Amino acid sequence: MLWQSLRPTSVDEILEGLELGRISSADAFALLQQTSETAAAVRGAITDEKEKLKDVLHELDQLIGLAEVKQLVREIQAFVQIQRRREAEQLATEPLVLHTIFRGNPGTGKTTVARVLGRMYRHMDVLPKGHLVEVERADLVGEYIGHTAQKTREQIKKAMGGILFIDEAYSLARGGEKDFGKEAIDALVKAMEDHKQDFVLILAGYTKEMEFFLQSNPGLRSRFPLHIDFPDYNADELLAIAESMLKQRQYELTRRARHRLLLLIQKGLRDDVYSFGNARTVRNWIELAIRGQAVRLVQKSEEMTRTDLLHIEAEDFGEGC
Repeated sequence: MLWQSLRPTSVDEILEGLELGRISSADAFALLQQTSETAAAVRGAITDEKEKLKDVLHELDQLIGLAEVKQLVREIQAFVQIQRRREAEQLATEPLVLHTIFRGNPGTGKTTVARVLGRMYRHMDVLPKGHLVEVERADLVGEYIGHTAQKTREQIKKAMGGILFIDEAYSLARGGEKDFGKEAIDALVKAMEDHKQDFVLILAGYTKEMEFFLQSNPGLRSRFPLHIDFPDYNADELLAIAESMLKQRQYELTRRARHRLLLLIQKGLRDDVYSFGNARTVRNWIELAIRGQAVRLVQKSEEMTRTDLLHIEAEDFGEGC
């Protein structure tokens, strides 16, 4: 076939060939699977075009809690929208520098909001793909001089057109002057300068540690105009998150199980707020309870009913939970 001799090499070329009828759906799908671009970029390129900006913002609004975070995201959306309108009217505009610091404890929705921002930026034509590349120190820091810059550049390349999300970013500055993390920071700062409009960098981590991190490099703080604080969830919000997770999996808490989970959440918040994993810990408890339910049901002598399969009982959380 002609398309085989003129083999498309990028997602955009494959989709263009499909649109023009040069490539069949089956061939396009096979090529998309084989392309060397990241899976995230592929998913972003073939995302249903019927999704609108309002759908993304509605999804944000449906998240439990995070009132101040939602307000800031709305402010960012309004800022971008007005700058675009001013540009169309040939008025002076502010630069669209959207690199962001996320501060907060684990399990407070940082990764989820980062994904929403990526999709929002894509619909607003700020980023062509809007995909999220999530990395941590091990993905950026190498084992010898020069290796770190190479690894960091590879991750930046994957994030082009989308968001590079670095969790626990402060760990890059923890090793002192001789640590290779400094090399990763320098490479990131250079990329932010060389590719100002090509990707968005989001650095995430604990509040105090992120403040220390921003002081580690003189050029860092000025390059991050947006700072978003993610508060810990309260007990009622975490219980609502748990019930939402269960609903998605088609499970339900019985009254006693709901009370048991609420006590677990309250104890976790009371004992050590700093190390408590918020929604992450709640998700672990839910997965534990689902496994506990499975063990309990297979040990039943009588036949299982639909109600049995739906209900999570208090004892499913286990003694050690």
